Amino acid sequence: MDWFGGTEKTDRNGAAILQVSQVSLIVQEVLDDSRLQDIWVQGEVTNYKHHSAGHRYFSLVETSDKNSWSLKCKMWRSSANSLSFDPQNGMKVITFGSINHYAPYGEYSLIVQEILPAGEGEKHLLVERWKKELAAMGYFALERKRPLPRFPGKIGIVTSETGAVLQDIKNVISRRFPLEIIISPTAVQGEDAHQQIAAAIRRIDGRVDVIIVARGGGSFEDLFPFNHPEVVKAIASCRTPVVSAIGHEVDVTLSDLAADVRAPTPSAAAELCVPDRGSLGELQQSLSAQLRHVLLQRLERAMGEVLDLRDRLRPRRFERRIHERRQETADLGERLGRALNMRIDHDRLVLNQLRAIIDGYNPQTLLARGYCVIEKDKKMVTTVDALSSGDVLNIRFIDGRCDVRVERIRHGRNV
Repeated sequence: MDWFGGTEKTDRNGAAILQVSQVSLIVQEVLDDSRLQDIWVQGEVTNYKHHSAGHRYFSLVETSDKNSWSLKCKMWRSSANSLSFDPQNGMKVITFGSINHYAPYGEYSLIVQEILPAGEGEKHLLVERWKKELAAMGYFALERKRPLPRFPGKIGIVTSETGAVLQDIKNVISRRFPLEIIISPTAVQGEDAHQQIAAAIRRIDGRVDVIIVARGGGSFEDLFPFNHPEVVKAIASCRTPVVSAIGHEVDVTLSDLAADVRAPTPSAAAELCVPDRGSLGELQQSLSAQLRHVLLQRLERAMGEVLDLRDRLRPRRFERRIHERRQETADLGERLGRALNMRIDHDRLVLNQLRAIIDGYNPQTLLARGYCVIEKDKKMVTTVDALSSGDVLNIRFIDGRCDVRVERIRHGRNV
C-alpha cells in the first residue's frame, strides 16, 4: 500500500517521515488481522461504567507478579440489552468481541458482544467445542431425523420423578389420548446428571414407541448436563424416535439438536406425541357421514339397475326383442347371399377376360391361325435385314418344321 500518496518526506538520514493519519492506517491494517476478530478474552473487570444511553465501558486487566496488562472494552446498548447479569469491578469474566481501532483518538479497544462470568463462560466455550465436534460426527444431521408414529401404543418419559414436568406430560396425554406411560427416572442436574440421563435413555429405548426427554426451565448451568456428549450420543443412538423438551423455548441444548423432534415445552412435547381424541372423533363422524352418503348413492344406482333389468326381462318385451333380432339376422343373411353371388359373377367375368388375354399371347394359338416362326442359327428372325441370300432357315409350323434356303430378298412394307 502506498501510505504517502505522493512525494515521500524523509529526514536528513533518509528515513521516511510519517503523518499521524498514515500511522493510524498502518495500525488499523494490523488490527484487522483475523486473529483479533470474533475472539474470546478473559480478564478482570475494572473501571466499569454504565452510561445513561445504555452503553457499557470498562477495562479487562490481567496481572502477574511482575507485569500488568489492560484492554479497554466497549459494549454498545444493542448488545448490552441481552446481558443476564450486571458486571461488577473485580469480577472475572469471559468476553466475546473484536478489536477495533478508533483513529481520531489513536486508541484501540475490544468491542464486546457478549459477557459471561468466568466459570459459566468456560462452560459456554466447552459447549461450543462439543457442538462442532458432534456436528462433524453427523449427530445433528437432518437426514438422521425420523417422523413420530401417528398412533403410539406406549410413551416413554425420561425426567425427574419429583418435578412438575412429569405431571404436566401425564395430564396432557390423559386428556388428549390416554395410553400406557413408562417412566425412566433420572436426575436432571448435578455433577453426574449427564450419566444418569444417558443411562435412563438407554434403559427405555426399544420398550416404547416414542421417548420424551424433558426438563423444566433453568439457567445455563442447570441445563448443562443436556449439552454433554454422553447424553447427545445416547439420544442419537436410540432405535426409538426421541422428542426433546428441555428448558424454555429460548433454551437450545445439544440434546435438542440431536433429537428427532424438538418441542418448546414438555406439554407441547406430549401434544406432539399423541393425537387429540376430540379431533379424531370429529374426523370419524365426518368420514362416517361421507361413507353413508357414498353407500346410499351406490344403493340407489343398484336399485335403478335392477328395475331396468326387470323391465328388460319382461316376457312380452323379451319375445319382441327376440323377434327383432331374428328379423335383423334374416335380413343380414339375405344381404350377405346377394353380395356373395354378385362377387362370384364378377370373379367369373374377370377370369374369362384373363383367359382370353393369356390365350392371345400363347404361341400355339398364333401358329394355329397360320402364322409361323422362322429361325436362323437357332435364333428367331423378325426382320429381313437379318437375312442374306443363301441362308438356311428353319420354319416352325403348328404341326412340324422344315428347312428352306433363301434365294432372293425383297425389302419394303408393301412387298
